[in-house]
Amino acid sequence: MDGDWVYLVTGGCGFVGERIVELLSQQDYIKEVRVFDSVARKEVEKYSTGTENVLRACCALSIPYLLYTSSIAAVGPNTSCEPLLRGDEDTEYSGEVELPYGKTKAMAEKIVLEANGKKLSNGGTLRTCILRANTVYGEKAAFLLELFLLTRASHGALNYLEPEHTERNHTYVGNVAWMHVLAARSLQLEPELLAGQVYYCYDDTPSRKGLLVRLQLLSSADPSVRLGSHIPYWKMWLMIQLHRVIRAMLAPFWKPQPFLNVPLLNTIVTSFSFETDKAARHFGYKPLFTWEESRLRTAEWLKAAAGSPAPPQLREKMN
Repeated sequence: MDGDWVYLVTGGCGFVGERIVELLSQQDYIKEVRVFDSVARKEVEKYSTGTENVLRACCALSIPYLLYTSSIAAVGPNTSCEPLLRGDEDTEYSGEVELPYGKTKAMAEKIVLEANGKKLSNGGTLRTCILRANTVYGEKAAFLLELFLLTRASHGALNYLEPEHTERNHTYVGNVAWMHVLAARSLQLEPELLAGQVYYCYDDTPSRKGLLVRLQLLSSADPSVRLGSHIPYWKMWLMIQLHRVIRAMLAPFWKPQPFLNVPLLNTIVTSFSFETDKAARHFGYKPLFTWEESRLRTAEWLKAAAGSPAPPQLREKMN
């Protein structure tokens, strides 16, 4: 019944989770929004296999709907660094996923989809659905703030790793959160359509070229930002190996900050993009924020966050 629903957001203190909580709290069909996050409750950290625990709890407590936040990294790139150009949710792509993060997301997706249709303790049925985010930008995006500070330290030159033809989607955090709100509601209203389905997150961010999106976002915050130099793959690969050697040699005395690794480098330089309208067709999704709004909101936050010597979001990430 509308007005009686209680929603639980696991990871609700995170970058995307915080925006999901904000939007859910504005919906009149929801009675209560609860947040479960290791940031808020440190004892949560002792549970090592989070998705399995959540599914177990759903079955034991007769919670009929679960929407899982995954990532395009669950699909690829694979260890052969094969590109995926403008695929959709039905595009076949095989091979072992390159990044450890992607491997864990793929494992979680598998158990979430296998749990769809399981019996609950009250005799009901569990319905599950998956949303795959990609590169999410917006207010409080730590990676974007780090890049902005680095670019300003380089006198406004935005240097980059990926070849200019590389394609990768970007989506504004507010629209990713809005898609979660709509998908969760539709999973309740039309479980026969959404249960067992996977959806990519998308909006009208205008370019598949991630480099150009980052340039527009940073230059909106600081007009002096310009496209810098391309860093060749071989040069970055050598830097990674050198950092590994230095880290090993100095480990007893000094631990340098984490550095880029080869799997992540391979992912950055590999085209991996999609093109879909499945969410619009299945549950009427339309971006809540236009590209112009998304760009301006992000730029204003970047300017404010970079105005202090050590922005809180960056300090939290580094610690």
